[in-house]
Amino acid sequence: MGPVITGETQTWLSPFEKSVETLLARRGEPTVVLASGDPFFYGVGATLSRRVAASEMTVIPAPSSFSLAASRFGWPLQDTTVLSLHGRPIDLIRPHLNPGRKILALTSDGKGPAELAVLLQSSGFGQSRLTVLEALGGPNEKISRQSAAEFSLSGINDLNICGIEVKADAGARILSLSTGLADELFEHDGQITKREIRAITLSALAPRYGELLWDIGAGSGSIGIEWMLADPSLRAIAIEASVERAARIRRNAANFGVPGLTVVEGEAPAALTGLPAPDAIFIGGGGSDAGVLEAAIGQLKSGGRLVANAVTTEMETLLLTEQARRGGSLIRIDIARAAPVGRMTGWRPAMPVTQWSWIKP
Repeated sequence: MGPVITGETQTWLSPFEKSVETLLARRGEPTVVLASGDPFFYGVGATLSRRVAASEMTVIPAPSSFSLAASRFGWPLQDTTVLSLHGRPIDLIRPHLNPGRKILALTSDGKGPAELAVLLQSSGFGQSRLTVLEALGGPNEKISRQSAAEFSLSGINDLNICGIEVKADAGARILSLSTGLADELFEHDGQITKREIRAITLSALAPRYGELLWDIGAGSGSIGIEWMLADPSLRAIAIEASVERAARIRRNAANFGVPGLTVVEGEAPAALTGLPAPDAIFIGGGGSDAGVLEAAIGQLKSGGRLVANAVTTEMETLLLTEQARRGGSLIRIDIARAAPVGRMTGWRPAMPVTQWSWIKP
């Protein structure tokens, strides 16, 4: 590059933010930033755009690794799941593992493809075809294909992207695209909002783009996890007093592909202090502390939604009082499940749930 560049050169610094500050210090002076691929897909362009107006930049993008990979496969990008795992948790791929799906996953380094193969096999997707595309667009380009279960490649170039054709083994951990995921998918100790109640609750919480949920008394974390699965822009904070349950929530979040779920260990209302204001709040069914409800309502944004479930008479009384005072809607949810009765079958009712939904003026 020496003969081409006649001005002062500056290599990228670590951490990357140092380079951004160096660039900002040169504001007003002609400056060229060189980076590979598409600068606005988790690239330098996306980073700089948070601090520099578009009118101050002239961007000349190159074909991204996703475009190059799609051209090698003949996969239409609009029909392909495009996912960056570069510097991000590999668990983020889990919600996308549905049979028949095609995924292009950018990895962090040469170890990434093997890590993906292990995750696929351990989740019941060992039959999936895993194609590693190395150094795309250069003289050392290489393409290798194996099943995840038989993956044995080594010495992989750090610049690689993986194409995955998802196939499920018997008993694969498939996350459906609806709310109300099977209770068995969650690790829990019985403290879980059951799937039917969870589906109704999430409907009442009505997640919208970019919103933040507080899940107070999170138990297994199922509400916050399914909230985040609805859209990548959604965020959630699980507040849980039990250290053991808090650890379980973190494991569930990773296993469901939403490792960004924030877990706050502590008892409400004290644990709510200092948290960012929520757009929606869920309070589970076992409590009866008016102080928790009052503190939660105080922190809820104007126009935000609060949904509280009651399974105890004490909590139900509190919700009835609050509904009479503030308005909102009340519903009662009764679920019965078929179960053996001797040699026959009968209905076994679950504990009824009273649900109060309210929008803060």
